[in-house]
Amino acid sequence: MSKHAKTELRLFDPALLKPALKGSFTKLSPRVQLHNPVMFVVYIVSIVATLLWIEALRGGGETSAGFVFAVALWLWFTVLFANFAEALAEGRSKAQAASLRGMRKEVWAKRYEHAGADGRYHGKSWLPRKGEELRKGDVVLVEPTDIIPLDGDVIEGVASVDESAITGESAPVVREAGGDFSSVTGGTRLLSDWLVVRITVNPGESFLDRMIGMVESARRQKTPNEVALHILLIALTIVFLVVTATLLPYSLFSVEASGLGKVVTLTALISLLVCLIPTTIGGLLSAVGVAGMSRMMQANVIATSGRAVEAAGDVDVLLLDKTGTITHGNRQASAFYPAAGVTQDHLARTALLASLADETPEGRSIVELARRMQVDDSPVAGARFIPFSAQDRMSGADFPEAEDVGDGAVVAARVLAVRKGAADAIRKYVQAQGGTSPADVARTADEVARRGSTPLVVCERTKVLGVIELKDIVKTGIRERFAELRRMGIRTIMITGDNKLTAAAIAAEAGVDDFLAEATPEAKLKLIREYQAEGRLVAMTGDGTNDAPALAQADVAVVMNSGTQAAKEAGNMVDLDSDPTKLLEVVETGKALLMTRGSLTTFSIANDVAKYFAILPAIFVTTYPQLQALNIMRLATPESAILSAVIFNALVIVFLIPLALQGVRFRAIGAAALLRRNLAIYGLGGLVVPFLGIKLIDIVLAAIGLA
Repeated sequence: MSKHAKTELRLFDPALLKPALKGSFTKLSPRVQLHNPVMFVVYIVSIVATLLWIEALRGGGETSAGFVFAVALWLWFTVLFANFAEALAEGRSKAQAASLRGMRKEVWAKRYEHAGADGRYHGKSWLPRKGEELRKGDVVLVEPTDIIPLDGDVIEGVASVDESAITGESAPVVREAGGDFSSVTGGTRLLSDWLVVRITVNPGESFLDRMIGMVESARRQKTPNEVALHILLIALTIVFLVVTATLLPYSLFSVEASGLGKVVTLTALISLLVCLIPTTIGGLLSAVGVAGMSRMMQANVIATSGRAVEAAGDVDVLLLDKTGTITHGNRQASAFYPAAGVTQDHLARTALLASLADETPEGRSIVELARRMQVDDSPVAGARFIPFSAQDRMSGADFPEAEDVGDGAVVAARVLAVRKGAADAIRKYVQAQGGTSPADVARTADEVARRGSTPLVVCERTKVLGVIELKDIVKTGIRERFAELRRMGIRTIMITGDNKLTAAAIAAEAGVDDFLAEATPEAKLKLIREYQAEGRLVAMTGDGTNDAPALAQADVAVVMNSGTQAAKEAGNMVDLDSDPTKLLEVVETGKALLMTRGSLTTFSIANDVAKYFAILPAIFVTTYPQLQALNIMRLATPESAILSAVIFNALVIVFLIPLALQGVRFRAIGAAALLRRNLAIYGLGGLVVPFLGIKLIDIVLAAIGLA
């Protein structure tokens, strides 16, 4: 979603207010109201109050028609205000979906019929096809200014892509075949060069389509916390319903026994019930949940469900990739350290040969460093390149090598295998071939690792040639962010494929609590399961196919938009900005959602106290004059007291809508300090504000002659 579109979504934008006002009335359907038990009770008693008003107009009412009408009117306002809050939250999501829908364009694609004899597509014939006619598995050519028709994986080429329509970022990104940056998104535009893309979805199933569906859907699965809160609210409503129902026979008995006062009216009992049940949080609960997903969208994160958003708030373990999250991720080759008896040129030449087909930033930097040293960079004919594997953690190439068999005859009978990779991986490889790893190379690798750099060891057949040093830089301010998370009780764990020495050095510099070095997909999965077995909620970020198992296991899995299709399918959130540090913001947003819900619940329950002092003396003072002592607000009349409480109960929902939709501001403080702060603000505020509000309304009613 573009940032321009996001800035238009102001809280009370007229474009949002009109549909929300209309939605306030369309949601009066009983089927809709049934989804919120608390507000359904208010809905039913509003109907009863309306019938009592009609009865009063016919001359058979229990009290004046004007008073019953005022109570009934404000009860309906209470229902409408709750509907308005939910409709406004849904409207923000629908406006975001509309802006996404506007990105859809009719696209023509250049579809290849088949690959050439060499198995490649580029340069072969293609035929035009409408984007909607493409199917999963089709292969298309994308050239400069072309729009990528559907989501897919790059299988040939490297090019810069404008993804601003999706991410809002104007800077182009590079997409290339192989690795974790091969995924492209339908609706983005190619800026340079060319790509051959294999389509991975059918029309209607693209990432953009899923985004629209996710933000457009108003019906969400309730999260466990939300279900628990619903149960609490229903229980409180039932308790107050029973208590209020018993007051009528109690009043009849009291009047008959004492011969004083009047029997409490149904209008007064209805008012008391509505003021005592948790209508404030009941009216805003759904809006808070919808707004949580909307706030994620404003952060350019698409959450597949409300469960994912709320789970982020309960996370207490964060697994973060080192590269791109803790460090800048642009590791560059800075030096070659040859083993004893090996020249630096020989090491550099072998490292170059092992990296010629390595399109990662690290591989390119090795080639560039070797070329700066003026090493022979000519390729070797017949080379077979070995791509990097997360399992064996090395890459390289096999070259045919001529062998003199005598009498001037030369045949290509041997294969020269060159490899580069992690120190222990190369050691095992060399040992498996019958060779040994020199002690001086191990010492050099350890020294490089202690500096926080990454050592890559290079070998040629069974001979270890030396070490390449890759330097990376820890991001500025990341240590402070981890300190904030620690104060919140969240454990941070750095995940890296580096060896333990390198991992320990960077972990210490970054300030994480722990690290997992030499991480394989199995190791990541095992670590997550261990923490979950302890009852912890785990969040993880990733972008590669090798991250997919762990992402699927994690409670919160934030996948980079630049990541592979397998990773996107495994996660439950997608970061459109492809910023690995966004996981920290996701956790903060989730905690803000929980804080918002808890704060509103605290306020809702606390503000009932003032209503006791307003309504209870009003309905029983004629029978028990001693209750006049409870009228500490000195409200004008019993009718004014009841009506003031009902009006305040309705208006407070309106005043809290901005808080429900924008959320309580997140603060990185401990749970105990956070609880004390919220009790002070929303608990004490919930006690004091109603006294002031009800008294102010009573003064206004008295001033205009309605008291």
